[in-house]
Amino acid sequence: MAVEDGRPEAGVDYPRTYADLLEWFADDAACLEYLGRLRWPEGFRCPACGAGEYWRTGTGLWMCVACGRRTSVTAGTVLHRTRTPLTTWFAAVWFVTSTKTGVSAQGLQRVLGFGSYETAWAWLHKLRRAMVRPDRDLLGGPGVLVELDETFLDGVTRGGVDLWKAKVPVMLAVEKRGRKLGRIRARVTARPGSLAILDFAAEVIAPGTTVRTDGAPLLRRLADLGYAHQPTVAIRATDPATVLPGLHTVASLLKRWLIATLHYGIAAEHLPYYLDEFTFRFNRRDSRSRGLLFYRLLQQAIATDPHPLDTLIGGTQNTNP
Repeated sequence: MAVEDGRPEAGVDYPRTYADLLEWFADDAACLEYLGRLRWPEGFRCPACGAGEYWRTGTGLWMCVACGRRTSVTAGTVLHRTRTPLTTWFAAVWFVTSTKTGVSAQGLQRVLGFGSYETAWAWLHKLRRAMVRPDRDLLGGPGVLVELDETFLDGVTRGGVDLWKAKVPVMLAVEKRGRKLGRIRARVTARPGSLAILDFAAEVIAPGTTVRTDGAPLLRRLADLGYAHQPTVAIRATDPATVLPGLHTVASLLKRWLIATLHYGIAAEHLPYYLDEFTFRFNRRDSRSRGLLFYRLLQQAIATDPHPLDTLIGGTQNTNP
């Protein structure tokens, strides 16, 4: 792949259009070759002995010349032991990333012709696990303001069933770059108004950043954590939304996205992963090329551990900030 200045190039490193996708990845062999370049951008390295020379077997494996170890490019990744053609996986990633609002499991089932809703649901959750990189950059930095607060997602009832029994508290951090909103981070918290928001800030915001809050006494401790704290007491404001306008905007967009795209079809234990998807989309909202999002998600999927169906159903908590 020809990447200039660390940036992938449209038409060279990733397809520009769906027609390109079909042309580039007509069969699984082409998909395997592409995944190999994503997984080993500096060239293949045997996981057993570290050697770089290899043969390609007739079954699509990489066989180390030095020790004979055979390696699958999808082993230990989101695509681990998949029985579905990789061309279908590539189409799914394209559909997930090609629209700004995303797709529901029902929509993915319909467009890809899956026999069951559960399959589409599981695929989307596997991809959501890949939407957050554990080594992603911290928010803030010199000259960047970050708004920090909690919001609440309302519990709803659908079909006589309580999906959420109460409002769910979510911690939000939103960059402000002048009048423009930057990146965001979001995380569910077990209890509002707890020390968890300080841990959240320390994990997602770079030290030395100016952090603006609503003036809650607990958040005064931000100064002790190395931040320039700007408390603004919301109770004194005529309109509380004007105190942290960026954060209120993001919270509103999040709530509308959950309603419009997912129709509240979310169990509480899976909410962290929907927050990951919203964050992935919001932070890339200005991307001119949807193909770049396809590239990024595949790149992260090939570096993400497998997630069997039983762990997805259980809603294993995401520990990545």
